[in-house]
Amino acid sequence: MPATSLDAERTRDDDRFSTSAVFRSERMKVVCGYFEPGQFIPVHAPASDVAITIQTGSGVVREGDADRPVGPGDVVVVEAGTERGVKADDDARLEAVLVTSPPPTDEEHEPVREGIRRGEFDPGTESE
Repeated sequence: MPATSLDAERTRDDDRFSTSAVFRSERMKVVCGYFEPGQFIPVHAPASDVAITIQTGSGVVREGDADRPVGPGDVVVVEAGTERGVKADDDARLEAVLVTSPPPTDEEHEPVREGIRRGEFDPGTESE
């Protein structure tokens, strides 16, 4: 049984959000996510459900067309195929546990990589 804590897994990256994989199977992936102020997981819509539990900090979770403000203790679940992203507020770090089922494919994460390259939270709507 994998057991850890956000403190034990914590990593920071000045350029982009960072994650620490806790568990992965064909059915589920669990990561601890760490965001410096303003950092984000770009909006994408993989064919997997995700449950995001905010541990510390504040930010927004995009679910479809809605940006939902989040803080410690909040849990947001986004169904498969729905656009989603996570962004720390500009003045706060954010730490969260993200559980996806099934794990997104490498191809489904291409919008995430593209958004990071371009520095865009929503690569599908922001201008170049």
